[in-house]
Amino acid sequence: MVIEIQSLLEKLLDINDAMSRCAASAAPTTSVTQKLARHRDILHEFTQEFRRIKGNISSMREQAELLSSVRDDISEFKASEGMSPRMQLLRERAAIHGNIAHIDDVINQAQTTRAVLGSQRALFGDVQGKVKVLSDKFPVIRGLLGSIRRRRSRDTLILSAVIAGCTLFLIIYWLSK
Repeated sequence: MVIEIQSLLEKLLDINDAMSRCAASAAPTTSVTQKLARHRDILHEFTQEFRRIKGNISSMREQAELLSSVRDDISEFKASEGMSPRMQLLRERAAIHGNIAHIDDVINQAQTTRAVLGSQRALFGDVQGKVKVLSDKFPVIRGLLGSIRRRRSRDTLILSAVIAGCTLFLIIYWLSK
């Protein structure tokens, strides 16, 4: 069903493209451009809805699989009540060993990520040092970097003032209710 819906969406996309090409070859009027825009909007809405429903269905499947595995674990636990204590300990030991292996994998990933971030930091530090050397050698570049820095700080101040004003007006609006 997913493949069928995807093929239908692709057909609709092809039809929209063909309509756009026809409209472009003829003298486009306001009504034609509005209809084309509406058809594009409809395609976009259908595509978004399809993705949303597909995500919901996959989420529901994952939840059902999780519940079934929990039920299996419960039934396995009930069946293992008749097991000898030695077998239960061996089973518990195997589960702990699996968890330790998983934790080791996560720690290795974290260490790798840390090493990559450290190398990126060193790379950015080298780039910053080279830019500083260039700015020292060429006063024009220093002036350009200074103007970029000033503009960025000015933009930050303006954005901060707008956010503070909007927050203030929002608080006043809430208090007036």
